[in-house]
Amino acid sequence: MKTAEQKNVEIVTAFIEAAENRSKLDRTEQFFAEQLGEAFTDRHYAVDEILAQGEKVTARIAITATHQGTFAGKAPTGRSVKITQFREFRVVDGQIVEHRGWFDTGTLLPQLQAN
Repeated sequence: MKTAEQKNVEIVTAFIEAAENRSKLDRTEQFFAEQLGEAFTDRHYAVDEILAQGEKVTARIAITATHQGTFAGKAPTGRSVKITQFREFRVVDGQIVEHRGWFDTGTLLPQLQAN
């Protein structure tokens, strides 16, 4: 029998991996969040690590994409990038009732620099 945490991890993992949820995963309160979707149109999401405690689930997500549009004032480079995103979810009765996230611009921006 699966624990509540195991079920919550499965629910969140399925949510992250479902392509139709891409726009929901892009939403954060960060300044550059809207630009992320415009500059990296071929985003792919994969769970790197996921932890659950009760109804709380935290995921570290690897976003891989190609820099195809302006981001943070940087013109498109055509480079492949890896963006780390962190998201916190709250799962109640098998449903995600809230989630928020942020992505790591500190590791993304250097990938867009000229060689």
